[in-house]
Amino acid sequence: MNGILLIPVVVSFFLSVIFCRLMLPLLRKLKFGQQIRQEGNPEHYKKQGTLTMGGIGYLAALLVTCLIFVFRYPRMLPVLILTMGFGIIGFIDDYLKVVKKQSEGFKIWQKMLCQFILTAAFSVYCYKALGTDVIIPFTGGKIWHMGWLYIPFVMFCVLGTDTGTNFTDGLDGLCSSVTVVVALFLMLIAGNENGGIACISGAVAGVLMGFLFYNAHPAKVFMGDTGALALGGFVAGAAIMLKIGWFIIIFGIIYVIEVMSDIIQISYFHLTHGKRVFKMAPIHHHFELSGYSETQIVAMFTCITVLACIVAYWAM
Repeated sequence: MNGILLIPVVVSFFLSVIFCRLMLPLLRKLKFGQQIRQEGNPEHYKKQGTLTMGGIGYLAALLVTCLIFVFRYPRMLPVLILTMGFGIIGFIDDYLKVVKKQSEGFKIWQKMLCQFILTAAFSVYCYKALGTDVIIPFTGGKIWHMGWLYIPFVMFCVLGTDTGTNFTDGLDGLCSSVTVVVALFLMLIAGNENGGIACISGAVAGVLMGFLFYNAHPAKVFMGDTGALALGGFVAGAAIMLKIGWFIIIFGIIYVIEVMSDIIQISYFHLTHGKRVFKMAPIHHHFELSGYSETQIVAMFTCITVLACIVAYWAM
């Protein structure tokens, strides 16, 4: 890999450390404190009031970094727009919850409509700019020409991944740590041939490593929907641009497991009139209630992601 592609990692890291540090007093002054659900894990009640919407800091660092390199690597723009677009949706949701004290934030239909419109626009762009080819895992790089199935496929990848990153943001440093690994994997896959995607992937890895200075246990600030939704947009957008949307199931296995555990829990609860598969969903809460500490769960999920990325690389 061209050494210049490592520069965004370093630049974004230092910008993230600085921006997030400067942002903390402002968030404290504006009283942007996290509200903990009463029906949630009792161990999290002590986190009531912890600063949230920290995604603003690292997204600002990401934007500045990408603007520095965008003229050299213009191909990053669609992914950057998708990432920031989801970040804005998350910011509005956080703002309504935290500042306006509206417990629901966005109404579900409003949030879904915004996500749908943004994702549809990205899907149409990819259809016209990239064609409908996708690489199939474990086939030695064979291509599937998806035709009319491509747009719904892209929309499913983006919306599903976005939900997965949002669910993964439930423990100190969990979503940040998992997505650092995913971003570095995408950077490696992109390489010199897809410098724009490599650049933004490296920048995302850098800003998250900087954010972990404040988000690792015990967290001084949470990323909120502002940061979590943006990360989902980045992961899916970069994968689609690299034609490896199907590989999200592999390298994004933690996102998949988090979503599926919630779906299984809710479905089983309704089918059995009150019985549960897990002690609590998403699954990271199940491990918490089973006696694992937050740092143990974060380490375990991060290691699983590393292994999943190795498998995904082998599956190319």
